[in-house]
Amino acid sequence: MEFINKEGQKVPSVTFPTRKGDEWVNVTTDELFAGKTVVVFSLPGAFTPTCSSTHLPRYNELYSVFQEHGVDDILCVSVNDTFVMNAWKADQEAENITFIPDGNAEFTRGMGMAVAKDDLGFGERSWRYSMLVKDGVVEKMFIEPNEPGDPFKVSDADTMLGHIAPNHKLQESITVFSKPGCPFCAKAKQLLIDNKLQFEEIVLGQDATTVSLRAVSGRATVPQVFIGGKHIGGSDELEAYFA
Repeated sequence: MEFINKEGQKVPSVTFPTRKGDEWVNVTTDELFAGKTVVVFSLPGAFTPTCSSTHLPRYNELYSVFQEHGVDDILCVSVNDTFVMNAWKADQEAENITFIPDGNAEFTRGMGMAVAKDDLGFGERSWRYSMLVKDGVVEKMFIEPNEPGDPFKVSDADTMLGHIAPNHKLQESITVFSKPGCPFCAKAKQLLIDNKLQFEEIVLGQDATTVSLRAVSGRATVPQVFIGGKHIGGSDELEAYFA
């Protein structure tokens, strides 16, 4: 199957029935795209492995960076119903992403990206792609190569960011293991904030156990800070790192 690049064309006009709380709310493509700069990434299905482990989380992680470079919204489109998409958003804690349930595949077909996934029992789904849309017109598309399986080579968040802001240097990923009420944890987090660095916080007793902390750091005390995969240590060691 050949996928046609739609650069220079308007996105299809579609109304998406969405569920917000206990009410049905129709969302139109005009509301989503008119007068805005929007990044869209589309994928075969909610809760599927690559989508959940890599594709979605990285766009969610880099949302503020995209914002710095003029992007108003990031949309995740999948041929799933609104209940599934809402559950996936909650499961992924992806508050920075707007989830679009293209349950009838109208948008996906209009983009020329519909593909049969009958062999997996999925029926009609979306091929994996991403695009930059300005005021409803597609400026740039990254379409995954037409290969067997589910290729994931060009529709990722880093590729899109490289197109939008080729000179931007991303900060290394930072993780802080902490626990509630720990003054040294508060000190470490404030050091990161003062240095304008984003970080993920893993709270012992909620997100991980002391056993997990000992396994990855060799220590059982908090905070423990990791930068770019390297173990920095506690708040004093973090302070020394910045000094």
